Amino acid sequence: MRDRRPLATVLTANAVSISGNALTLIGVPWFTLQTTGSPARAGVVAFCATLPVVVSAIVGGPVIDRIGRRRVSVASDLVCAVAIGAIPLLHWTGSLRFWMLCALMALTGLFHAPGETSRHVLVPDLAKLAGTPLSRAASLFDAVSRGARMTGAALAGVLIAVLGAEAVLIVDAVTFGVSALLIAGGVRGVPAAEPRRNAPPVSFGAYRAELREGCAFLLRSRLLLGVMLMVMLTNGIDQGWSSVLLPVHAKENLGGARDLGLLAAVFGACALLGALLYAAVGHRFPRRAVFTVAFVLCGMPRFVVAALVDGTVPLAATMAVGGLGAGMLNPILTTVMFERVPEELRSRVMSVSTAGVLMTTPLGGLAAGQLIERSGLATALLVMGGLYLLATLAPAVFPAWRELDGAPAGAPAGAGGGSGGGAPAGSGCGSPKAGAPPGGAAGGGPPARAGEDVGAGHGGR
Repeated sequence: MRDRRPLATVLTANAVSISGNALTLIGVPWFTLQTTGSPARAGVVAFCATLPVVVSAIVGGPVIDRIGRRRVSVASDLVCAVAIGAIPLLHWTGSLRFWMLCALMALTGLFHAPGETSRHVLVPDLAKLAGTPLSRAASLFDAVSRGARMTGAALAGVLIAVLGAEAVLIVDAVTFGVSALLIAGGVRGVPAAEPRRNAPPVSFGAYRAELREGCAFLLRSRLLLGVMLMVMLTNGIDQGWSSVLLPVHAKENLGGARDLGLLAAVFGACALLGALLYAAVGHRFPRRAVFTVAFVLCGMPRFVVAALVDGTVPLAATMAVGGLGAGMLNPILTTVMFERVPEELRSRVMSVSTAGVLMTTPLGGLAAGQLIERSGLATALLVMGGLYLLATLAPAVFPAWRELDGAPAGAPAGAGGGSGGGAPAGSGCGSPKAGAPPGGAAGGGPPARAGEDVGAGHGGR
């Protein structure tokens, strides 16, 4: 018997969570720049927020399997709600110190990745329960996430301008709480959301064996190695863009938080359109060609335009085109991963892949802040944009990427075509919020997913 309610609940919870995440993606960098006046310190906050994401992603898979996906998601949201809400409360009482801001963002980063992963890995089971093709469910998951990010980004610009960055963080804390309530009640009784009854006892040896199993699965294909390296680099650059470069550019050269929110909303709207277009007609085109063109469009151009062209309108137009490309990336990678990874390995494989693609994100904001203070904003934008271009040309240059169009043996019915093996959860044009997407990432799926462009809040819910 079909039951669409659990899938609808997870989509709604992600929409609420990511709307709030978009608030923080803009609110935290803006709050840091306003209270410290230092791009380098904004980079330090981004570093503190993203480093724990990598740690939690590495150990998250075994934890998720043993505790249960529903419980992990709820606990993660509740901890993040307290941590994010504490920032404005401490600031209003005059007690907030810079090290406290870093510590609270680190706590959010530590807990957000397992919660995000636990929701994302439920999609195949909930799609089956709802009688929905996997490719459609994956596209819906990404489209809803991008729509929520667009709405949240636009709201963030208005709230910061009217009420201040502190109010944005309070609203974000509330969204974490709402997401926790939805998941707590909406997927109760779904077998895939509950703890694994046959899981071996918790031990360092068991963790190591399971993580090794996830790593071995991911490293078996040349395609996966290429994807990991490419996304690792682009996510780091995206984190620098969203947490430091774009906020500083908006503050110094554009109209402030209002324009920052507008740019995020434009990117998010076009990314949503891109995801919907891919869901409708993407199966008709070779994945490798679509992936390569889309990634080039969503990457380097925004850096160059921000560095060399004055005004908000040219950058908004560039990010609109980039958003269309970005929206097509995650459906490709998500479908590929769900086609290739067995259900029993999904949590640990996605945790390891998330850790891999996030490996450089702690350095992205840090590097961007230092580049600005040493060489200026324009030079920092051009250097990081040039690196982004080199990374996004990889699918067109290296033969291993041809596997992206190869149909896997035994692909699930309705998955929407095959492709290379087990792509990591997420790819450039997005980074983890404060551990999240770049310009806008993500991520509505696991942290640091493709094409989340504009901001870096708390750890990519």
